[in-house]
Amino acid sequence: MPTGRGPLTRAGAPDVLDAAALTEAQVSGGSPVARLVHARPWVMDVTVAVLMLLVGLVGAVFAWEAAAGARSLGLYPRDSLVERTVTATWLAGASGGAALLLLRRAWPLAVTALLTVASLASLLVAGVLGVLGACLACALYSVAAAREPRTTWWTFGGVLVVVTAALWSWQDLGLIEVVAWFGAATGSMWEPDTYLAQPLFSPARRMGSVLLLHALLLLGVAVGSAARARRLHAQDLVERYRALARERDQSAALARAAERAHIAREMHDVVAHNVSVMVSLADGADAAFERAPAQSRDAVRQIARTGRAALADMQGVLGALGPAGDDDRRAEPTEVDLPTLVARFGDAGVPVRATGLDAELPDDTSVRLAVLRILSEALTNVLRHAPGAPAVEVCVRRTPTTVEVEVLDAGGTRPGDGGGTGRGLVGMRERAALLGGHVDAGPRPGGGWRVHAVLPWSDEEGDDR
Repeated sequence: MPTGRGPLTRAGAPDVLDAAALTEAQVSGGSPVARLVHARPWVMDVTVAVLMLLVGLVGAVFAWEAAAGARSLGLYPRDSLVERTVTATWLAGASGGAALLLLRRAWPLAVTALLTVASLASLLVAGVLGVLGACLACALYSVAAAREPRTTWWTFGGVLVVVTAALWSWQDLGLIEVVAWFGAATGSMWEPDTYLAQPLFSPARRMGSVLLLHALLLLGVAVGSAARARRLHAQDLVERYRALARERDQSAALARAAERAHIAREMHDVVAHNVSVMVSLADGADAAFERAPAQSRDAVRQIARTGRAALADMQGVLGALGPAGDDDRRAEPTEVDLPTLVARFGDAGVPVRATGLDAELPDDTSVRLAVLRILSEALTNVLRHAPGAPAVEVCVRRTPTTVEVEVLDAGGTRPGDGGGTGRGLVGMRERAALLGGHVDAGPRPGGGWRVHAVLPWSDEEGDDR
């Protein structure tokens, strides 16, 4: 049987789980910069856009020089405006790509599609990709970080095929050309054949730009996928933490409910039974006060004894409900005196005929207590709900494996105290169920009421103790 001490947290004890206090940022940890970016994502968006714009401005200078060098080497007509076309397209791609990157967090797929179209237009108009390749890598990072892997890889494949085909077909000034022809207009020493073994604008030289593009796009997808995995892991940890907190709260609520039920059962068993006996004795003393003063005096003394017993039992219940370590008082007696219990109800006017009260009960305290409480509850129900019953039979039997308690009454001749709360029957069944037994309670075919309890016990368990 429980002692009244539940798993409730003591007052003032710290609450180790607080679901509201845990966030993904706390789980992810990281540097102050990482925490700032997690709290204000727009900071990273603006930083990336500004970085792409600065790289585009610097690259435009190199592209101007490379285009001028290529024209001076005769790779373009002398009267062409290739420098202006290449530089203007480069700057337009850099500024447009930077502007689109500001929106990549909200619309990653749309931004990726627009950057792909911008890359095709830049290659078609001026034969340069510029920083749009790096912008595409940043856009694919956002797709991988925000979308499912299947969507990410389909998007990556589409961008890779389309941009690679356009670059292979239309690019004139790639990475190799920009690095090789930068400054070629400053002197005649920059002869293309001395450092570029392949023919001008050949696919073999474009392979360098293709490989660089593939590396950038793969890097963007890989970093974005890793970021998504970290975010999902943090979300999973937060959800598990919150589920643990909810389970903690539910367990505490169930523990409080069980504690209240236990308190109610103990108070009912300890107080209601004794008070019912005291009320019956007081009524009898009042009725016999004039014609039988001696019997009235005996009844009053019995009331006093019953009240002191009830007070002692209540102190035991309250002591068991107190803080752990104060007392070892329990509301569970180890000594069971069934004859005294039955005699007390006999004094209260219940015509009890009992057999088996002197049977030696098992040493198991839980079984002994259950016998006492069930018998007390059954007789209390007779006293309250079947007053004037002509006969009440009590039988206690011990078998090698069970202890049986049976209480039979023939029904009352006067109105009872009402329907009751039903807590007594529930308490009897709960006590029996804790021991693996059962209680059958209900009306008898010929009138009256029957309570039959079967409580299993084991010699081996008793020997072990």
